[in-house]
Amino acid sequence: MNKILISACLLGDRVRYDGQSKLLDNGTLETLVSQQRVIKFCPEVGSGLPVPRPAAEIEGGDGSDVLTNQAKVITRDGRDVSNYFIEGAQQALALCREHNITVAVLTGISPSCGSQKIYDGSFRRKIRDGDGVTSALLKQHGIHVFDQHQLEQAFKQLAEL
Repeated sequence: MNKILISACLLGDRVRYDGQSKLLDNGTLETLVSQQRVIKFCPEVGSGLPVPRPAAEIEGGDGSDVLTNQAKVITRDGRDVSNYFIEGAQQALALCREHNITVAVLTGISPSCGSQKIYDGSFRRKIRDGDGVTSALLKQHGIHVFDQHQLEQAFKQLAEL
C-alpha cells in the first residue's frame, strides 16, 4: 500500500515555531494513520531547530531559491537558518525515497512546507506565490505536494497510484 508524507504538526505534534500544532480532523486521514500508511515529519525539528523557535520567513525568493543559495531563510531576529531548512528538506526527501512516497501533505504558507503560497519575508503576514524549501525540493524530485486545504486532492492522487 502506498504511503503519504504528512507534516507532523498536522497530526497534532506540537512542533510549530510557536510550540503549537495544526491538528487536522479528517476521517480519511485517520484511516490512513490506522493503516500505518502515514509517515509524519517536521523538517525544521528534524534538522535540529528547537521548539519553540523564532518565526522565520524566506527573504529574496522562495524555497527553490534557498536551495540554490539565491535566497535565505531568516528569523525575525535576523539569524540565517537556511542550512537548517535545507537539511530538513533533504531529510524529508530521504524519507520519501525510503518509503517510496510520491504524495505529501505539508503545512501551507510555512517557509519549509508551504506549497504555492509563502510569507513574503517582511514579517508583516503578507503572503505571496512560492514554495517553502521542503516543498520545492520534493517537487523537484517528482513528489506531488499539497497543503492541508487540499486533502481531497491529495487522497485522490494517492488512490491513483
